[in-house]
Amino acid sequence: MKPLLLSLAAVLAVTLTPSLHAQRIATVDMNKVFSSYYKTKDAEAKINEARATAKGELDERMESYKKNLDAINKLNEEIQKPELSKEAKEQKMKARDEKIGETKGLEREITEFRSTREKQLQEQAVRMRNGIVEEITKIVQDIVKTKGYELVFDKSG
Repeated sequence: MKPLLLSLAAVLAVTLTPSLHAQRIATVDMNKVFSSYYKTKDAEAKINEARATAKGELDERMESYKKNLDAINKLNEEIQKPELSKEAKEQKMKARDEKIGETKGLEREITEFRSTREKQLQEQAVRMRNGIVEEITKIVQDIVKTKGYELVFDKSG
């Protein structure tokens, strides 16, 4: 928490505005605080690690898919050979059809995996971001109360 307090103290710029009520006004750049906060970097590292893991899992599925396509192509070539007996051709056609069915199932699995995993990663990133923003906001509010500011603006918009 101390690194955040130091960071906030550096970013929290006090502007005393003379007026009839002598309000104490402060500004804070929440984007700067958020991006420089160590927990933000930790959260980004976790998300990137999860993305890399998901990519690895997807690559494994894609490799299986490519192997199935190669097997289908090889079976198609073998079926075209004129020296094959009718029974052998039928066996190879049956094997090819099974491989096609397996490949279509794998294709559906890949599509579902992509969409589900990306949605999970986005939700995880949002949860992490919201938690960090809540923590920063609480600390800013504590500083505002301690210093006696009446009004605080987020200059990052």
